[in-house]
Amino acid sequence: MIEISEEVMKQLFWTAGLIVISTVVILFEKLWWKPHRIRSVLEKQGIKGPKPSFPLGNVSEMKNLQPQPPSNSDVKEAWVYSIFPYFHIWKQRYGPLYLYSTGTKQHLYVEKGALVKDMAAHMAPDLGRPLYLNQALEPIFGDGVLRANGKTWVYQRNVIIAELFMSKIKKMLYSMEDSAMEIVKKWDKSIEENKGKTVDLVIEHDLKVLSEDILSKACFGSNYGEGKHVFERLGAMQTKLGTTSTLLGFFNLSFLSINGNKEVWRMKKEVDVLITKMINDREIQNKNKNDDEKPNDLLQKIIESSKRDTTLNEKGFFKTKYDMNQLTIDLCKNIYFAGSESTALATTWALWLIASYPEWQQRLRSEILEAFDYKLPHSFCEDGKLQKLKLLTMVIQESFRLYGPAVTNSRETFADMKFGDLLVPKGTYLWMFVPALHRDTDNWGPDAAEFKPERFANGLSKACKYPQAYIPFGFGSRNCLGQNFTMTEIKIALSLLLYHFSFEVSPDYRHCPVSNMLLIPKYGIRLLVTRLNHIKK
Repeated sequence: MIEISEEVMKQLFWTAGLIVISTVVILFEKLWWKPHRIRSVLEKQGIKGPKPSFPLGNVSEMKNLQPQPPSNSDVKEAWVYSIFPYFHIWKQRYGPLYLYSTGTKQHLYVEKGALVKDMAAHMAPDLGRPLYLNQALEPIFGDGVLRANGKTWVYQRNVIIAELFMSKIKKMLYSMEDSAMEIVKKWDKSIEENKGKTVDLVIEHDLKVLSEDILSKACFGSNYGEGKHVFERLGAMQTKLGTTSTLLGFFNLSFLSINGNKEVWRMKKEVDVLITKMINDREIQNKNKNDDEKPNDLLQKIIESSKRDTTLNEKGFFKTKYDMNQLTIDLCKNIYFAGSESTALATTWALWLIASYPEWQQRLRSEILEAFDYKLPHSFCEDGKLQKLKLLTMVIQESFRLYGPAVTNSRETFADMKFGDLLVPKGTYLWMFVPALHRDTDNWGPDAAEFKPERFANGLSKACKYPQAYIPFGFGSRNCLGQNFTMTEIKIALSLLLYHFSFEVSPDYRHCPVSNMLLIPKYGIRLLVTRLNHIKK
């Protein structure tokens, strides 16, 4: 038997004691001191909120609160108060700026245009994406541009931004038009099969295929068929991860289960393999080509940047070549997701609104016919034609305001920060509920909940008091890099559809927007589609 000397025993005792004390200090700091400090700083500035309880904060109350829409609200607006009912209820109790907790996380809810304006003025990296959400959504986004912070985000932004200038997008117009005409032909065929009569169509799937096809051609040099498996798996992961209550900071039990977790990570691996194959195939194609013979698309730019910027390892950007390879894959995944899913939903909601307001539909059609003089398709590349569609731009902007795909926008403070007169401590999570912020009567006026595209007649700067609080594409330095691409795609799609068809909301349509990462129609969008008389068969 080995004897341990008294001296060794003392050393082991003190070592164990130090470990215990260190653990207690770390837990004390994380579980009590840090949350207490954040709450104390904010409460001293007059910010109130529901009282948290240990250890879940306000999670129990969040789960139990039921929607309480205002008595004077339109029935079509009930969804705004049902998606996250606690946001509205607490606003009624504590005002448009309040504090709440999920576990040890301290959240500041913001529904004040002036404060969003001050937040938008701050540059990264001190105000970035919440780290705990990045971990929760890692399978679908990885460290891609949508969730990245710091140098990793800057690198990806610089890779993408030059490829999405209008000068580059103009070269994609024919491709966008060709994709949109496929949907026109499909819907026209449905009408033809119905003996030329009006048809009742569920539109969102076709518009999703349209966006996916445009993105695949414009950015990756492929088509919807080749990218189909990537889109399908990203959509499945969105459905799976979208059921988790990320706002609470906890996964639901189905995701914590072994099978749920394994399924998401299996799909993540499959997407990574598919994108890796796409990158490898492109590199093989490029082997014997001169630079001017290589494709001029976003995928090529990403590949070239990844090869050129491996030297960034020495500057501390990436630790290994694997990190660089994975970052390239993550960036492609983010482009696939943001460039297709969000745009498809934006087009879907815009077309539903156009169908809901016949007078605006007729005004848009008249504008399109005047701009293109019955020469669609094949007229979008004529100088300035798309820019002349002022009414269509206004309608799209109003659609983004009322039914933008983004449901929430969040930030984490990585340092103590000051927004106007408000001091926000490091480690605070700031949350904006976009549908409510876009219906804020203090910013948009008493008709904020109404569909009135004319509010944008003189541009965004004149549409409301705080234009910085119009955030369908995010805000500040983290504004969506692809918004010009998105707006152009939506304009082309809606122009062609309104040129060929008239639309009414189907009597079978059920209005129920819900959140699944993005704002989706729970029961689909059903429209009555009629071929216009000037379209000859």
